[in-house]
Amino acid sequence: MKETIGFIGLGLMGKPMAKNLLKAGYPLVVHSRSSGPVDELVAAGAQRASSPAEIARQCHRIITMLPDSPDVEGVLGSDQSQSATVFSAIQPGTIIIDTSSIDPGVARRLAGEAEARGAKMLDAPVSGGEIGAISGTLSIMVGGDAEAFAEVKPILDAMGNPDKVIRIGTSGSGQVCKVCNQMVIGAGIAVVGEAFALARKSGVDAARVREALLGGFAASRVLEVHGERILKSSYKPGFRAALYGKDMRIAARTLSESGTPAPVSSVVQELVGAMLARGKGEMDYSALATVLFELAGLDEM
Repeated sequence: MKETIGFIGLGLMGKPMAKNLLKAGYPLVVHSRSSGPVDELVAAGAQRASSPAEIARQCHRIITMLPDSPDVEGVLGSDQSQSATVFSAIQPGTIIIDTSSIDPGVARRLAGEAEARGAKMLDAPVSGGEIGAISGTLSIMVGGDAEAFAEVKPILDAMGNPDKVIRIGTSGSGQVCKVCNQMVIGAGIAVVGEAFALARKSGVDAARVREALLGGFAASRVLEVHGERILKSSYKPGFRAALYGKDMRIAARTLSESGTPAPVSSVVQELVGAMLARGKGEMDYSALATVLFELAGLDEM
């Protein structure tokens, strides 16, 4: 039989990722703050755990998919006074796979705390949104011990595209890669919004512009996927704008700590702030384009 996996965090991304592990034949023990997704996974064949500690007692492979750094710290329990956490009951030889998008420095520190307890922790943030999570085609960028990565690669392959499950380097490097990913995507969405705004202001069909650009060097997944969402004003969240705002705050801290100038990302962060200030945090982050349309004096598509 395949090894039992503990999965903590069954939100928009975590639930379909956990379902893909079940489909791949992995026994699963699950825990989440909301009971609904847990009930759904249990109905599909998973076991229920009452706490992260219960998962740690049962499983040597633990996956977390949580919103932000404090959530991961709270579930793992880096504070020695906390009980019912993963670290309070972790078994030697355990490998924790944190698929959340968190601060690289926090990822490095938590990996050190896991190692002090005889365990390993990989930071393994993902890209591909809800569509990729459902289809099992996520890109997974991994930081941490090479041997631990090799051991859990089949688990990661069950949730992502095996060709896009890549070890970047040592602890924290997966999160640095995710920061780079979010910077590139944000700049792409912003410039697609600008391009569509220019087309519309010039009396040109933005859909035709997108079609033409997809045939040349301007082609990108952002233009393909988010460009279509923008044209249709379809902002049902595949990835919530509020979470993207969190990722860009992590990017700003990481850039500052490394002394890396990033004028383009600074502008994107301002646009994201404007989007959130307009109450669009629950929309898909491609709604960033609506801020550009507003600045251009245009209505949504």
